[in-house]
Amino acid sequence: MEECRAIIPTYEGEEHVVAAAHHMVKALMASKNLTGDFKKILVDLDTHLSTMTILNERKGDELSEVELRLKCAEKKIMNRESKQLMIWDSGSKQVLEYLQAVEEVQTLKESLESLSLNGGEKQKRLLRQAESILQIAMVRLEEELLHILRHKKQSFEPEFASFHSCEEVVVYEESIVSVEDDISEDSSRRDSNGDESKEYTIGLINPEVIPHLKSIANVMFASNYDQEFCQAFIGARKDALDEYLGILELEKLSIEDVLRMDWGNLNYEIKKWIRAMKIIIRVYLASEKRLCDHILGDFGSINPICFVETSKVSMLRLLNFGEAVAIGQHLPEKLFSLLNMYEALADLLLHIDALFSEEAGASIRIDFHKLQRELGDAAGATFMEFETAIASYTSTSPFPGGGILHLTRYVMNYIKILTEYSNTLNLLLKDQNGEDPEPLIEAENAQGVPSQVVCPVAHHLRSIASLLESNLESRSKLYKDVSLQHIFLMNNIHYMVQKVKGSELRGFFGDEWIRKHMVKVQQRVTSYERTTWSSVLSLLREDGNSGSSSPWKMILKERCRGFSIAFEEVYKNQTAWFIPDPQLRDNLRILTSQKIIQAYRGFIGRNSENLSDKHIKYSADDLENYVHNLFEGSPKSLNNRRK
Repeated sequence: MEECRAIIPTYEGEEHVVAAAHHMVKALMASKNLTGDFKKILVDLDTHLSTMTILNERKGDELSEVELRLKCAEKKIMNRESKQLMIWDSGSKQVLEYLQAVEEVQTLKESLESLSLNGGEKQKRLLRQAESILQIAMVRLEEELLHILRHKKQSFEPEFASFHSCEEVVVYEESIVSVEDDISEDSSRRDSNGDESKEYTIGLINPEVIPHLKSIANVMFASNYDQEFCQAFIGARKDALDEYLGILELEKLSIEDVLRMDWGNLNYEIKKWIRAMKIIIRVYLASEKRLCDHILGDFGSINPICFVETSKVSMLRLLNFGEAVAIGQHLPEKLFSLLNMYEALADLLLHIDALFSEEAGASIRIDFHKLQRELGDAAGATFMEFETAIASYTSTSPFPGGGILHLTRYVMNYIKILTEYSNTLNLLLKDQNGEDPEPLIEAENAQGVPSQVVCPVAHHLRSIASLLESNLESRSKLYKDVSLQHIFLMNNIHYMVQKVKGSELRGFFGDEWIRKHMVKVQQRVTSYERTTWSSVLSLLREDGNSGSSSPWKMILKERCRGFSIAFEEVYKNQTAWFIPDPQLRDNLRILTSQKIIQAYRGFIGRNSENLSDKHIKYSADDLENYVHNLFEGSPKSLNNRRK
């Protein structure tokens, strides 16, 4: 800029006043009537005015130089205003020239401000000119900033952050009376790989433009346009985060929207929310904070403020959804979702505390911790509500065929999944009771199965099983046939035992509970045999009578006919009854065969002389085959009778 450095002296305003004063002092000094003291005063004043003249001449020279340099810088800045192509798309040479021109104006403005306030109108005019040029440049730099932020974003696909912990958890979406085993067996695929503490960062902006963004920040901050820079930066980054939430298919839902949502849709939204929370906090915001550190790390508290303002709206949106779920109804089917949400937030607490450690992020940090507590309270209350729901569930009609009640399946599969949340539930139950939970016992029983029978969760699980048994006892009374009452209870208690034996529930219930309930199953088997077959077997008793007298023959014939009728009635009823477990069904058939068929075979054998084929409708082999049709859940009749 050498062409701008010629010195052209100018005089205006104050220069004329000083010259006039200097002229008057010279005229007074020419008078011969001056006293010595007065003459000394005039000499001092003349010296002072001479010094002022020299200073004004120098100031005039400085202003002239400033004016010329300012015009050169202005020309370079204004030349860019006439071009549509963005500066940072024009090449590094154009970028450097533009930044140098802006820095030149900044320097000249500071020089003008550093001069004394006696610079006159020219100084004020040049200062206003410099400020105007800077304003134009700052507007252009803001446009350049937004252009870079919007067009140099790097794609961030959802599958990038496909953590194992983000896998969906399938929970019960049915009512409390309509869940089946095939749903529940695959109902909880929770992460157990210890990945929760990891943090991932990626480049949200092309790394090549990071220096450009930083140079724009430096220039705008140096010109006291830091507020304009921050507003533009925050706006662009907020839009980028909001756009990514859209990629994650998170709808903008108010608390009222969430509270009105049916469970199927809400459950789907919760799954997306959990996944989004983990990706947004552990990947996106971690990367956003790193971006802010690169660009704004040299500007003190402005850096965390910009990061918080960028994150705040989206974080509040996520937190509001969680709050709406927490304050909703404590429906049993929501428990697993509430626990998953609680655990997800627990895994993210350290990340949140690190991301929003500054005072600027205190509100987000506090709200996040508050939501986790609210979700924990809601989960604890829902768990207790589940117990109440089991105790209060009633029906006025018996379950067809005496099979396994849907409620039994639901409850046992439900509590089976709850074992996966035992650590969390122990903590929540402690918080609700205000007492420390009893310590977990990790000893092994005789079968080598870890036992946790004294922890709070174990206590509640056994309480739930007890409530279920009481409900089953009440439900069994709906059957008019006492034998069917025993089949119903045998089926359901056996199912409970099998679920405990074959899962993590065993560690919470203990082998003593299993033994006790296996005895209950056997008692129901014995009671069934007694109530069903005792009266039938009584027809085969011979009461010590023997011989071939006509009265005795008639009695034998009547008993044989009565046995056939009684067996037919049992067959007709109990082929419609259902024992789902194949082994239990076969065992009961074998016991029936051993007791009934052997008794019948012996009766026929001992009285073969007094009974002819026409009196014996069924052979022992026939009856044994018929026994194998019992408990299939499909009613049959004995139509093919022997003549």
